[in-house]
Amino acid sequence: MLFSEIYGNYFRTMEKVLKEAVQGTLTEQKLQEIVERQGFEESRLHIPKSLKTQTWPLIDETYNTPLHHKPEMALTILEKRWMKALLEDPKMKLFGLSGKGLEDVEPLFRRDTIVYFDQQRGGDPFEDASYIRHFSTILQAFREKRKLRIEFLSTSKGILHRWDCVPHRLEYSLKDDKFRLMTRRKKYVDTINLSTITACSLLEPYDAEDENFEIEKKQVVLELTDERNALERIMLHFSHLQKETKRLDRSRYRIRLTYNQQDETEILIRIMSFGPMVKVVEPESFVQLMRERLINQKQL
Repeated sequence: MLFSEIYGNYFRTMEKVLKEAVQGTLTEQKLQEIVERQGFEESRLHIPKSLKTQTWPLIDETYNTPLHHKPEMALTILEKRWMKALLEDPKMKLFGLSGKGLEDVEPLFRRDTIVYFDQQRGGDPFEDASYIRHFSTILQAFREKRKLRIEFLSTSKGILHRWDCVPHRLEYSLKDDKFRLMTRRKKYVDTINLSTITACSLLEPYDAEDENFEIEKKQVVLELTDERNALERIMLHFSHLQKETKRLDRSRYRIRLTYNQQDETEILIRIMSFGPMVKVVEPESFVQLMRERLINQKQL
């Protein structure tokens, strides 16, 4: 598996061990510390033993190594092609990523290879110069822990607002193909769609306590019938949320989703998109919201 967090971790652990050995600073204690910090639970038994018994002839009994240079984990051609394919997504350039070093690499697939289902049209203008500039300023505010002054147009009334706020989190909605910024102003938590921002500038640094606030969380419990691959689809659809899943019988599952209070309407719409394969069990307040929305849709 490309960039496997599990299998790749063994290589990263050995990379750190061998770097210490090349520098001549590796000891029994340091070996154990690296393995415990970097590896898995069973790594403490497996890696040191393999090195000491020369099953892996990479260091000797004095913790020296025949290597003359620090090891670096080189990327395979397949990994480079995968990275080149990801860099074709315009969203990657928002984070200052470039294809330097991959100029002669053929992408593993092209942008038009992927077809998105259940995604709204009219996503953010990721390649617009103003949008890129605002995104860069917001990232800088997060890195430097600074407040922001933001001017934006409300989507409902088209009124221009100006806020001085503390940035809390930057989120991406796959369904809407949009970024949104969660901010704090005094005791209030607000969300701004980045595409509505007309001006954005950095202000002074904020105090640490300004960042420590809790967003109200809510839960909804669903019963899902796994037809037409519904279980896999709902797991992917709500992959960004904390969830608990329990199997009830051969084809039915109970799923508990935890979400932010302010995202309730969006969560409701997404759940309804699964139709009769998903039933809301609790809370009753969420069931009532669904009833009201269905009634309104019928009247329309």
